[in-house]
Amino acid sequence: MIDETAGQIPTAEVLVERARAMIPALRERARACTAAHDVPVETVAEMKAAGFFRVLQPKRYGGYEMHPNVFFDIQKALAEGCMSTGWIYGVLGCHPFELALFHDEAQQEVWGDNPDMLVSSTYQPVGKVEKAEGGFYLSGRWGFSSGSTHCGWVLLGAINFDTDGGPPDMRTFLLPRPDYQVIEGTWDTFGLQGTGSFDIVVDRVFVPEYRTHKASDGFACKNPGQEINTAPLYRIPWAQLFVRSVSTAAFGGARAAIQAGIDIMNSRVSSNTGKAAKADPVLHAAIARAIAEVNEMELTHRTTFNELLGYAERNEPVPMERRAMFAYQSSNVVRRMADLVDDIVKLLGGRAVYMSSPILQPWLDLHAARAHVANDPGNRNSDVIGTMQGEAPAFTFI
Repeated sequence: MIDETAGQIPTAEVLVERARAMIPALRERARACTAAHDVPVETVAEMKAAGFFRVLQPKRYGGYEMHPNVFFDIQKALAEGCMSTGWIYGVLGCHPFELALFHDEAQQEVWGDNPDMLVSSTYQPVGKVEKAEGGFYLSGRWGFSSGSTHCGWVLLGAINFDTDGGPPDMRTFLLPRPDYQVIEGTWDTFGLQGTGSFDIVVDRVFVPEYRTHKASDGFACKNPGQEINTAPLYRIPWAQLFVRSVSTAAFGGARAAIQAGIDIMNSRVSSNTGKAAKADPVLHAAIARAIAEVNEMELTHRTTFNELLGYAERNEPVPMERRAMFAYQSSNVVRRMADLVDDIVKLLGGRAVYMSSPILQPWLDLHAARAHVANDPGNRNSDVIGTMQGEAPAFTFI
């Protein structure tokens, strides 16, 4: 572990520089990561040692409680070296924020003996819930739990329908490793292969009430943990943070692909025409457009979280139309970047089709990331239009 001076939190600049320093090693491990369908153990250990997983963790447990933009800057740098690594950092690294919203008893169980404990998730609302005294019995099988082999706890989505005549109650259930199975070998994809997004199986286990988090509490920013964790950070709507944890890795992936495209352009000469790719104005235009639009999306991303934290610091609710717009903007990021890289790949000829091509993996990763429900702008169109008309949003977790 990096030996931080007692009580001293590293600066944002130090943390981001640590992430950028890992890029060469992540590139060297990328093929092994893809082949193993999981991020290497040593990579996760290095991220822990660098303090990356503490960025959004409460100070009560050794965390840093930093601006979310620091967290996302780290994620973008890691993803530039390996998008699968950046992806699992985004997912596992945002969970300390959600855990800070749980009852303190749950936080104690996870971090009391080990502040470095990691938690995976899958929020698919597919679990079977049985209401019981003091809590619930939970059963089911969930997919897409990224980074699950590196974690001792999991967050699982399910709907409680036993609400005494009230509306269905969407919750996240927190379970320790003895209460669930990680089914390895269930993640075989064309991109983001290294995220280890394996299935989770639960065979009717009891989950106490304090180890659940109501989606309605996260939406209203009135969570049990806010009584203990009082920093403005934890007044940001939880889903606003989460949706970007699965879109922000695309910035690093896109930058890696753009740089690979530039490197190929600078060395490629067509064997058929004898023309140098670096003299192709159409290719120049595609690369320039990609650089400009990635920078534009990044500026929007930074501005969004400055605005969200501003509302939190003033203890003001975020207007619903702003929340809907922010979620919509986040949902477009991955698809836009995938399209931008598509335009570059089309112009690189045969050099881009080899499995050894440096542009291939980030290109595939971007297209795989598009599949996440939070990265589908079709799920956000009605939210934006509805809120502009003064209606309640259909997707109430933004």
